[in-house]
Amino acid sequence: MSERFRVFIASLTGAAIGGLVGYLYFTAGGRRLRDQLEPSLDEFAREMRKLRATASKAQAAAGEGWRSLNELVAERPEGARWSSQARQSSRF
Repeated sequence: MSERFRVFIASLTGAAIGGLVGYLYFTAGGRRLRDQLEPSLDEFAREMRKLRATASKAQAAAGEGWRSLNELVAERPEGARWSSQARQSSRF
């Protein structure tokens, strides 16, 4: 891709973004559109905060699980093996 083409694409993108911002902030139709979108965007942001909190809780639970597993492995004597009696006698 040539440098001139990149400059053209960047200019075109900037003009499109500028036109959209101008429409949204300087026209009556843009104000109505912003008024309609605002509640949806607020709801989306609220859902993203919930998702982040849920992911944080899941991460904490996974970390606790790993800590417990590491403690369990550390407590097992070095030469110990799983008991053969603990195996299931039936295939089902």
